[in-house]
Amino acid sequence: MLVAMRVDTRVPGHECNSMSVSDLIRLMSDGAFHSGEALGREIGVSRTAVWKQLRKLEGLGLCVEAARGCGYRLLNPPAPFRGADIVANLSRSARQHLRHLFVEDSIGSTNTFLLDRFGQGAGHGEVCLAEWQSAGRGRRGRSFYSEWGGNIHFSIGWQFESGVGALEGLSLAVGVIMAELLSEQGVDIQLKWPNDLLVSTPSGLAKLGGILVEVRGDAAGPCQVVIGVGINIRLSEQGRAGIEQPIAALADLSADISRNALVSAMIEAHIQMLERFEETGFPAWRDRWNACHVYRDRAIRIYQGNTVSDGIARGVDDAGNLIVSVGDEQKRFTGGEVSLRGCP
Repeated sequence: MLVAMRVDTRVPGHECNSMSVSDLIRLMSDGAFHSGEALGREIGVSRTAVWKQLRKLEGLGLCVEAARGCGYRLLNPPAPFRGADIVANLSRSARQHLRHLFVEDSIGSTNTFLLDRFGQGAGHGEVCLAEWQSAGRGRRGRSFYSEWGGNIHFSIGWQFESGVGALEGLSLAVGVIMAELLSEQGVDIQLKWPNDLLVSTPSGLAKLGGILVEVRGDAAGPCQVVIGVGINIRLSEQGRAGIEQPIAALADLSADISRNALVSAMIEAHIQMLERFEETGFPAWRDRWNACHVYRDRAIRIYQGNTVSDGIARGVDDAGNLIVSVGDEQKRFTGGEVSLRGCP
C-alpha cells in the first residue's frame, strides 16, 4: 500500500490558523506576480496576514520581489515536491516495494521520522521527503543546513535479517549509486570517504551533499536501517555565506535537473541496491567506489580525537574501511573513527 502524504506545519504564533508559509510558497512557485489581495483570497486570509507571512520567507532562504501595481513574486522560486509525479515515474517493481511515501513541508529530521516509524512497527520500504528540516544532521552530529525547497532531504527505511555485521560499507554503496545517478545528469561526482558527495568547481572541490546511515537492531538478528541523503539543489547567497566550507548546488552545475524526477530515480536506485546488498555485501560496489575516490593515492591528514597524522590514501577494502599508507605501515580506518582532509 502506498500513501502520498503532506503534513502542513503552521507557523507558531500566527494569528490565522488557516495559512502556513508553505501554502504561500506553493502559490508563488510559478514565479509570477501575485497581488496580496489575490493571495489572501486564494488562501482565505487577509492581505495583512499575507504580508506578515511574506516577511518570513527570507529566513527560509527565499527572496521576494515587490512591485507597485503588480504585487509580489518569488525570485528563483523552488519546485515543490509532488508525490503523485514522483510515484508516477517509478517502475512497477519499485512501486511494489515502496510501502509509503511521506512528503513533509517541515520536519525535524527525515531520518528521525523513519526511525520513529520503525518504533511503531512500520518503516520498512518507506520513504520520507521534506521541503525543510529544522534538525537535519550529518556525520558526527554535525547539523545540515536547509532552505525551503532548496535541498533534497531524503530518507529510506529498510529491514535486514542478517544483522548489523552484514551492513559494512552500506553508506559507501549509497555513495556509488548517487554518483552514478548524478553522472547520468551530467554532474561528475567524486566521493570523499566515508559519506560526502563532492564536485569540482573553479574554486576547487565543494560539497554537494552527504549521506547518513543509522542502524538499530542486533548484531546477529534483524536490524532496521534508515539511509539519509541530503543534496543541495539551490542555495541563497545568505545561506552560502553562513556555511563554513566550500559548498555547491545542483543549480550551479545543471539548470535542467528536475527535483521530482531525481527523487524518483533515487527511490528506484536505493530499492534496487538494498534488495541486493544483503546478499552480496559491499564487495559488489567496492571497485566502483574506488573509481570515484577523490583522495586515492593522494596525501591526506587524519584526525583521530586529539591525534593528527599524515598518510597516503589508498582504496577501501571489502568492508568499506579506508586503507592508508602511514610511513611503512598500511592502516585501516572505520568511518566512526576518523575525519580526513586533503593535505595542502
